Amino acid sequence: MAASAARPALIAVLATAGCGSASGPKDEDKSAAGGKLVVWDWKSGDATAASYVQKAKADFARKHPNVEVEFVAQPFDQYYTLLGAAIQSGKGPDVMLFNGGGQIRDRVDSLVALDEFVAPDRQRLAGWDAFGKGGRTYAAPVTLQGHPIYYNKALYKKAGLDPERPPATWTELLADCAAIVKAGARCFAQGNKEGIGIQFFMSGLGSGILTPREYDDWIAGKRDWQAPDVKRLFQLWKEVNDAGLNTDGANSTAMFNDAFAAFQAGKAAHMIGLMSDIGHWKDFNEFLEPANVGVMTAPVVTEGATPNLPYDGGIGYAVARWTKDPKVAADLVRSLTATDALASFYADAGAIASDTTIDVSTAGPAVATIVADLEAGKPALHVALSSQTIELMGRLSQQLLSGSVTVDEAVRQLAASDKPA
Repeated sequence: MAASAARPALIAVLATAGCGSASGPKDEDKSAAGGKLVVWDWKSGDATAASYVQKAKADFARKHPNVEVEFVAQPFDQYYTLLGAAIQSGKGPDVMLFNGGGQIRDRVDSLVALDEFVAPDRQRLAGWDAFGKGGRTYAAPVTLQGHPIYYNKALYKKAGLDPERPPATWTELLADCAAIVKAGARCFAQGNKEGIGIQFFMSGLGSGILTPREYDDWIAGKRDWQAPDVKRLFQLWKEVNDAGLNTDGANSTAMFNDAFAAFQAGKAAHMIGLMSDIGHWKDFNEFLEPANVGVMTAPVVTEGATPNLPYDGGIGYAVARWTKDPKVAADLVRSLTATDALASFYADAGAIASDTTIDVSTAGPAVATIVADLEAGKPALHVALSSQTIELMGRLSQQLLSGSVTVDEAVRQLAASDKPA
């Protein structure tokens, strides 16, 4: 959706949102009196999310039959800009979707802490930490999101490599990449037009670059941007591209969905993708066939590094501070994380749902590997950063690929911008 199309939606929703249509002359129960809750997200307009939304709405209607729910699907590339304008006006939607990490942590002053409302769901759902700050929880996780390294087993075979033995070290990876390039493909599908590619690279490969102590300190907010291993991460980002291992034109290629399409088309052997609902195992299975979609751990770059699957709570719904009845809005959030609804999201969209009771055993080898790795997984490195630092890192990552900034200058700027999330 273009910006010109999104702005009228913003104006229209600001006029009716904030549970404004759910308010009445008396401070009475909204379920009995009737009313309306407005939800903003970027998922409800997707065909693969239709059953999920329908089941969530049905679950909520059983609890609050007289409260209307309206979903307004905003374009993702403008979502946080539109949401920021709504927050400034204090008249935004009642319930809103967030990515885990800095995007929600930077906005908790505008949200209702949900701890008392979602207590019954604590054990059933995973991924809570990505939606918390200062010991309080501000959204309930819908999905788990992470950055597996997918590889195309058919391209491995074509290059004379063993598809069941992906490289375990960076040296082995470079050797395999040389064979893959000789066979006519690239090593990595890359898209950094939005500045997002660096996030995938950092979190997908970081556990093989940072030592366990450095990794844990990073997540805890004790980040040393001048540490050699941190600099090595950004050096490799540039070296991989300079060596011609990425698909062409990374800075002019959108991650969503051009880079994913290049991997699906067999133009590259590896893709640091997602594990839920887009650029993920289900999409890749449809194009490459499940038997050809492999998942590997990060190759070891630094001695002593312990590769793991980086994941957090992916997306989650929050409640706006200005909503008229936080309990009713929180009930909608609970319906949006109900088992039946999340099971549909997994089945139709391929989301790795936050609900740990959902059976994923029939999904194929790639998702089986991902789920098996969750127990030993750690939070993704980029999710620990503030949205401001993420935005700066995106710009600097483009400049690193173009050669207009050095690694030393990039990490200096990032260190200056970094504040504990």
